[in-house]
Amino acid sequence: MTELSPHFDATIADIDAANAQDPRLDRVDGAARPREVVYSERMSDCMARLYPDASEALRLAARAQHICRWQIPRTDYPLGREGYNAWRTACREHHATLISGIMRRHGYADGDIAQVVKIIRKEQLKRDPESQALENVVAVVFVQHYLDEFIAGHRDYDDTKLAGILKKTLRKMDATGHAAALAANLPARTVRLIEMALK
Repeated sequence: MTELSPHFDATIADIDAANAQDPRLDRVDGAARPREVVYSERMSDCMARLYPDASEALRLAARAQHICRWQIPRTDYPLGREGYNAWRTACREHHATLISGIMRRHGYADGDIAQVVKIIRKEQLKRDPESQALENVVAVVFVQHYLDEFIAGHRDYDDTKLAGILKKTLRKMDATGHAAALAANLPARTVRLIEMALK
């Protein structure tokens, strides 16, 4: 287990406090909770399972992956791939700015802040181990907790189309991520779609 700095717990608390302002609510175990709080906790839980020796920077990046995402609405950007990519870029910069400010307030060195920002931006994906680790965790959390919701919202898509969409997520992962996704407790159809996408 990586030894954490004295700033870590207070920084996590500030990330959670920011995400607690999310007006969107998800119902989990019968209770309505802010969506980004739920997501960030799932990210931390998955990171701990997949990478128990993750660095402090990687743990902070996982918790802040979607910090205050609702402040950058997807509807502010055009439909289609170009608009989606522009929105994703704006979100990454927003998250990087927010976590930088929180870390700076808690006394982290500039180098530590830069590393968290690099991971959140997914710079050098497939080449940087920490950026890749975060991408694996993002995808596993999506598959485990949000893919079924996506499928239910697109009942007009057949399995071939769904597998094609899922393939775009899975190709960003490495073997560790693929194995974790398949090992998750998923419905049979979801497992079949993942297997189709990996072929």
